[in-house]
Amino acid sequence: MKNNIMSKSREQLELYFLSINEKKFKALQVYEWLYQKKEFNVDDWSNIKKDIREKIKEDYSLDFIKIVKKEEDNLTKKYLFELSDSEFVEAVLMEHDYGLSICVSSQVGCNMGCAFCESGRLKKIRNLETYEMVEQILLIEQDINKRISSVVVMGIGEPFDNYDNVMNFITIINNSKGLAIGARHITVSTCGLVPKIYEFAKFPLQVNLAISLHASNNELRNKLMNVNKVYSLDKLLTAIKDYIAQTNRRVTIEYVMLNLVNDNIENAIELSNLLKGLNVYVNLIPYNETNHIEFKKSSKNRIMQFYDTLKKNNINVTIRKEFGSNISAACGQLRSKEVR
Repeated sequence: MKNNIMSKSREQLELYFLSINEKKFKALQVYEWLYQKKEFNVDDWSNIKKDIREKIKEDYSLDFIKIVKKEEDNLTKKYLFELSDSEFVEAVLMEHDYGLSICVSSQVGCNMGCAFCESGRLKKIRNLETYEMVEQILLIEQDINKRISSVVVMGIGEPFDNYDNVMNFITIINNSKGLAIGARHITVSTCGLVPKIYEFAKFPLQVNLAISLHASNNELRNKLMNVNKVYSLDKLLTAIKDYIAQTNRRVTIEYVMLNLVNDNIENAIELSNLLKGLNVYVNLIPYNETNHIEFKKSSKNRIMQFYDTLKKNNINVTIRKEFGSNISAACGQLRSKEVR
């Protein structure tokens, strides 16, 4: 089966052209056609000689995933994509005051098994290829006829469980002749695969790291997140400290607010003690309720008490604006409906 050309970084295409005795600047031309001009018919790449175009078609595919469903409200659009093997993933477009942001998926299903998460209900079937992530952005830009300015890899799947493809995806969308999305406008979220956090600290682009923490102690996190049984909070915090020391970048701590589960004052004090002195900020996330009936969204009052406690303890904290609560907004919900 041929590789999709949109799985190739500019540097990989330069090596390809050198390998067929062509000048490496041809890679720049290909990137301009794909990502600047959005021309996906190789035959129309007029400044590339016909014999080279034929060689590209022989060596690479340019297949696209397909948008099969879209749900939307005022500030949010949720897209369901069908892949070439009839699997489904989804992406969410959010409108912020600073521009358009997209949350992309990195796997078909997820093996992390977080108790409150819809994505993990359907186990991981496979990793997404690089092009399947790139095309989530391209197809949504095409649908709305606007440019997307920031990307979070926070949809279905654990990005660090598909590390190489995700890093390749970031390299492509960040390239000045690719989608030219600034590194500081790209965020990767992990539930805490500690070895990959150490590896990510060496990644050459200044991409943001977010940690899905969701609990203030090991006992609670073990119940909510299977990953904690392998990489406990002390191991995770050691990796976060190393990442901050290596990169001098602030880390986002994501904390989903689950009513009467992880949202009391004691949890807030524990979390403050865990994070004291670290260059982090906490993003409190109102829970999007799913088929997991045992979990409910914390009340506004409980969220505000939690927020105030962190503030009093000198922890930088924000409350995430709620997006798309009426359009299957929880990650994996749209796919779950389709698969059922």
